[in-house]
Amino acid sequence: MTLDLDFIRSQFPAFSEPSLDGFAHLENAGGSYACRQSIEWLERYYRQTKVQPHYDYPASRTAGEHMDTAKQRMASWLNTGADELHFGPSTSQNTYVLAQALRQELKPGEEVIVTNQEHEANVGVWSRLEDDGIVVREWKVDPDTAELHPMDLEALLSPRTRAVALTHCSNVVASINPVREITDLIRDAGAWSIIDGVSFCPHGMPDIPSLGADVYLFSLYKVYGPHLGVMYLRKDLNAEWPYQGHFFNAGMPEARFTPAGPDHAQIAAVNGVLDYMETVYEHHHGTYAPLAQQAAAVRELFRDHETLLLQPLLDYLSDHSGVRLIGQKRAGVRAPTVAFTVRGQSAQSLVPKLAEFKLGVGAGHFYAYRLIEALDIDTDDGVLRASFVHYNSPEEVDRLISALDEVL
Repeated sequence: MTLDLDFIRSQFPAFSEPSLDGFAHLENAGGSYACRQSIEWLERYYRQTKVQPHYDYPASRTAGEHMDTAKQRMASWLNTGADELHFGPSTSQNTYVLAQALRQELKPGEEVIVTNQEHEANVGVWSRLEDDGIVVREWKVDPDTAELHPMDLEALLSPRTRAVALTHCSNVVASINPVREITDLIRDAGAWSIIDGVSFCPHGMPDIPSLGADVYLFSLYKVYGPHLGVMYLRKDLNAEWPYQGHFFNAGMPEARFTPAGPDHAQIAAVNGVLDYMETVYEHHHGTYAPLAQQAAAVRELFRDHETLLLQPLLDYLSDHSGVRLIGQKRAGVRAPTVAFTVRGQSAQSLVPKLAEFKLGVGAGHFYAYRLIEALDIDTDDGVLRASFVHYNSPEEVDRLISALDEVL
């Protein structure tokens, strides 16, 4: 089934905003446009129910119900229990909270493995556990391909390994890592897997149990919603790991790893993300299905459209003699996030040049500082990055290729 792009774009106010007329948003890996439904839920909450939730008067009851429903609906979409899902201010904050729990849980000499393909949010918090005598080992990318090889992880795993933190999909390399293969290796070694899904989830939120992850994290402001971090934490680990919230909430699963709750209105606005996803499913399929099945169908719609968008750009860049493309050349094995360098031109200088064509791209290390360093790229300049999602059009990609051909 083909994605109805006109219908999709009609769901995003940005595409009818006069100030953005003619502009192509190609830095979606840094944050996507918000869908109409999320904006409406946010506005409605602030206008009708901006009170402390969960008290027994109408506005408060309604506020609490909207927040509770958001969590339940998101859990159903991800195929998890609502008591396994937590909303925090950001993914960086969620990993920080977890790291404090593991700081208490682990013993000196025990080991955590991180990769150098990560956003710093899934490296730095674990690396700082070394201050308490925990050994942090690094699973390094292949410097020629920027890929992570599972056999290299196998060589690092040992009876002392307690946790492995890795990305589902790098925000620079963009290869979709074989998460289930990797989590099986981790579990067989008796360790926990902590998966950063921030760069994967804009392209279709996953069925989390199928990944075998013990912890899975992503950011909703990249999934067409408010600026929140979503954290899945397996139920038994929630009960086992030291709580990080207020002492009197230690017996409440939903409060053990949320020491400071995010904005109530933003939690309610998560309903808008689910409204949008269900609307996409209904428009294209028109038949009822459980939410986890709807998620799979929407994921396929997004993936097929994005793959068609991505391959022409990969072909252009991989054939250009002055370009170093980071990651693989086949759209089918990666997300539509494309990072590259240009011989003789800084990445930073190319952003304003492309802006003259009304194209928005990014440049820098994108918090993947260790990866940029491992690839022997100037960390002060970084890479140029163009990133798409399902609402981008073939015409926008053609404009980008044409503009690159001129400025390169």
